[in-house]
Formats: sequence, C-alpha cells, structure tokens
Amino acid sequence: MSAPGPRAKKRYGQHFLHDPNVIGGILRAIAPRPGEHLVEIGPGPGALTAPLLRLVGELDAIELDPEMLPFLQEACGHAPGLRVIQADALSVDLSALAADGRPLRLVGNLPYNVSTPLLFHVLAHAAQVRDMHFMLQKEVVDRMCAAPGEPDYGRLSVALAARAEVTQLLDVGPGAFRPPPRVQSAVVRVAPRPAPFAIHDITLFDRVVAAAFGQRRKTLSNSLRGTLGVAEFRAAGIDPGLRAERLSAAEFAALANALAATHRKAPAA
Repeated sequence: MSAPGPRAKKRYGQHFLHDPNVIGGILRAIAPRPGEHLVEIGPGPGALTAPLLRLVGELDAIELDPEMLPFLQEACGHAPGLRVIQADALSVDLSALAADGRPLRLVGNLPYNVSTPLLFHVLAHAAQVRDMHFMLQKEVVDRMCAAPGEPDYGRLSVALAARAEVTQLLDVGPGAFRPPPRVQSAVVRVAPRPAPFAIHDITLFDRVVAAAFGQRRKTLSNSLRGTLGVAEFRAAGIDPGLRAERLSAAEFAALANALAATHRKAPAA
C-alpha cells in the first residue's frame, strides 16, 4: 500500500494541482531553460516542481507549510538542485534571491486569500523579475486584465497596467485540484516593464488610484476631494465628473503628475 498523500489545510488555502494536462500547459507557457533562475511560490507536494526541476536543474521553492517539505523532496527525488525556503512568501526578500545577477522567473499556485498582496510584494521587486506565471482565482485574473469601462476594472487593473504586461493564458476548472476549490481558476503571465507613459512619482500615482477606487460610485471630483483640485484636473485634461472606472492608467498618471507638479510649486512651510 502506498503512503498517504499530503492533507490540504484550509488555513493555508491549499488546493493541490494534479491534472497532467494543466501541468503540461503551464510548462509550455513558461518554456523554462537550463541556467534560468526559477522561484516557485507554494509548491505544495511538488506536482509542478518536479517537472520544472527536470527541465532546469535547479530551483528555489518557497513553502510556508513545513509538513509539505517531505512530500516535496520525495516528488523531486531529493535532487540537490532543489533549494527549499520554509517561509511565508510575503516575508522573503526576492531581490536577495537575485543576488547572483540572474533575473527571477516566478511560478506559483497562489492561495486565493493572499494572491493580491503577493502580487504587490513581487512587483516591489520588479527590477529583479523577468516574468511570473501564476495560478489564481479567475475572478482575480479578470481584474488584472480588465480594461477601462469593464465591470472588473479597478485598482489592481490600473496598478498592473503601470508596471507590467499581463496576459491570461488558460482557464482551469476545479477538477484539476485536490480538493477541488469552489471557484474557477486561471493561469496568468505577468511580465514587469517600465510604464508606457510618464509617472513622476509612483507612490503618488498609487495614492491617487487608491483614493479614486475607494469610492468608485462617486465622481472623481468627490472621491478625490481634498487630494486634487480644479487646477490639477484642468492641467491633466481630465473631466472631474467622470468615475474612476472610466479612466485609463495613463490618465491616472496624468492626474498624479499634475498633483506632483503642484507639490513642487508649493512654497516651503
């Protein structure tokens, strides 16, 4: 009788990928090559880790659950090229992992309850990241890829448009996992790149976007009251009567740049 497999834990949001067709599709999308620096977030029992390791020869795996580590090592044949980091991915300094000068290629079946914070954590290290291929709740991927005016368009859509190219690759049904989740999933590619429009202060840009979508049913003049005035809207060429979901990322950048210009002109206290 074979040894029992790993038990998924609700507190970690674990759903283990097992469908060979989906695994094959992800491998083809990543197209990893020997010598590349792969980092897998949340490898679990290693269904994707083992074939990645065979293709590349070495890999960093960040796993929070210590009970997964024996299963992961067994799946990978205790290969010396598997470097396991037992930690919360949100606490891992990805830039330190890239200290050898090779850009990181990130892979992961991300727990749905922390997927958005993990995306922003990774993007904070975007200068060291070539690309990322993540399995996420389809609802999150729809928000990542949404365009202005679409129902799923929001703060995440704008933040990513300023930082990366986002491509939805394949939809994945619940049956591809054990246990099956109650939601549809999707695989997405995120490739960091400089914004295709001027952003003078990315922190200010993020603050304007957050404020605008924090009260998305209100017009911009109301949701951004106290942050931007008539002069900034006029300088950016943006109608203050619009709602946040109508503006492109470039238009949000124009608003943030107008605000940054106002701050530069303000006399010192």
